[in-house]
Amino acid sequence: MHRERLENAAFRAGYGALLVFMLLPLLVVVVTSFSASGRVAFPPDSYSLVWYADFFESTRWLDAFTNSIVIGVGTALLATVLGVLGAFGQELETDSVVGSVVAPVVLIPLLIPPVILGITLLLYFNEVGLRGSYASIILAHTLWATPLVYFVMRSVFSRFDWQQLDAAHDLGAGPVRSFVHVVLPNVKHGIFVGALLAFIISLQEFVMALFLSTPGTETIPVLAWTEIRQALDPMVSVVSTFLILISVGTIVVAAIATNLEWVSKQLS
Repeated sequence: MHRERLENAAFRAGYGALLVFMLLPLLVVVVTSFSASGRVAFPPDSYSLVWYADFFESTRWLDAFTNSIVIGVGTALLATVLGVLGAFGQELETDSVVGSVVAPVVLIPLLIPPVILGITLLLYFNEVGLRGSYASIILAHTLWATPLVYFVMRSVFSRFDWQQLDAAHDLGAGPVRSFVHVVLPNVKHGIFVGALLAFIISLQEFVMALFLSTPGTETIPVLAWTEIRQALDPMVSVVSTFLILISVGTIVVAAIATNLEWVSKQLS
């Protein structure tokens, strides 16, 4: 009993230290965003919402925010389609040579240093005339987001009852109809979670956006980097706070969706 109490205390201490280590920097950023002065200090000398007001009055920041949302939504849509189809095909071809090759290939974008990938994509999009467009950044972010969606969906498909697909085929349904009416409804929560993860990845990605963006497609991280190089003021903390809130909100929505799926299965 005494040993068990020591183990529980050690676990709780380690768990608490981990939470503090992860959350304390975020708390500092949020607090400094309410500074009334023109410099970043913790704790601030005085508190105000003046930097939040400046953010909503700044056309450049709002344009960058809009660009990030547009690129994030485009990335989520494209990465989700590719990730779902890739994971589905992998499950169907598990025992084949092609199936054994797909998983390592999907990992390649995650193994290449972002700087190298950014330079490579810059040269490529310059050649094909896409640099400076939303499409170039969406395609670049999709390279990073698709593997995450793919592995989320591999986990979801591993729990899928494939006998339902066989039954649909036996009843005369074609491959497309079976996929749309049998597979998708059963994995829709996993698709939703994968799309949210892809959106977050795109929203916070910096290196490739730095290489590929132009003033018309500047994203929030790129603009924040540009501003920091000139002066470090609480506006950067305001922008960081918005990104934190969006990321945390997305995770909460994904967790709720996952739990709702679990609850519905328990009740069915």
